Amino acid sequence: MKAQFEAFQPLPESSFRIFGYEVKEFDAPWHYHPEYELTIILQSVGIRYVGNSMESFEAGDLVLLGPNLPHCWKNTQDNVVAASSIVVQWPEAFIGNGWLDAEEFKSIRRLLQMAGQGIKFNQDAAARVKPMLEDMLEMQPFARLIKFLEVLEMLAGIKNIHFLCEQGFAYPLNYEDNQRINTVYNYIREHYAERITLAALSALVHMSEEAFSRFFSRTMQKPLFTFLNEYRINMATKMLIETDMQVAEISFACGYDSPPFFFRQFRKFGGMTPAAYRKQFRATETEG
Repeated sequence: MKAQFEAFQPLPESSFRIFGYEVKEFDAPWHYHPEYELTIILQSVGIRYVGNSMESFEAGDLVLLGPNLPHCWKNTQDNVVAASSIVVQWPEAFIGNGWLDAEEFKSIRRLLQMAGQGIKFNQDAAARVKPMLEDMLEMQPFARLIKFLEVLEMLAGIKNIHFLCEQGFAYPLNYEDNQRINTVYNYIREHYAERITLAALSALVHMSEEAFSRFFSRTMQKPLFTFLNEYRINMATKMLIETDMQVAEISFACGYDSPPFFFRQFRKFGGMTPAAYRKQFRATETEG
């Protein structure tokens, strides 16, 4: 996908950047930068886009991204709390060229090599990292650097990780295509419960239907309606967790005209039926 370039600005007297981010809702467009990025969500829910991956996120979402891997976090329409996160960005040579070749950093080297696919860490890892990052926000430059290396070393030792993309998702990008994709994102976010057509989306970005369909499939590495179904299923899982709506009601609320078609799509993307998903989640909540 084509994404917007983001310039890197380290902190004063520092070789990397860490900052807390709090807004009414996450509004950054789909973007990329040549630096690594570690992000933890402190508060908010929505959809996370990394490369051609699309997954729900909530508080505790901890993700490591490699250079030039396009990404953004987008809130769902019913988000009612402020969105907040802590973000760390750093260039590969932030403590000098060749530092990763040192034997002491071999585990971190392996971790950063895998980051090109995007890595999501589990909630236990997020709970351990969160106070470390919060402390870093208040530290002096040298202590902050040492603490950050401790964070990376800790993450490098975690075995249970989830890759977001099958392979690295970095290639030449341009502003025009970034604008087109963000227009599609915003339209789907606002209209997913309605009938969405190829004609409507292609008109939004001033392309023919055939050209837009090719463009979307090429840049996202998946067809438009696969992407749309994934978004709707993500919203359906949220409703299954947070409401007592009947499954058929949820299917209509997510833009499906036919509950049986919704059931098939949910099983395809979720690996089980909607009812089984809700039952499994509630059983997990009870055990917790």
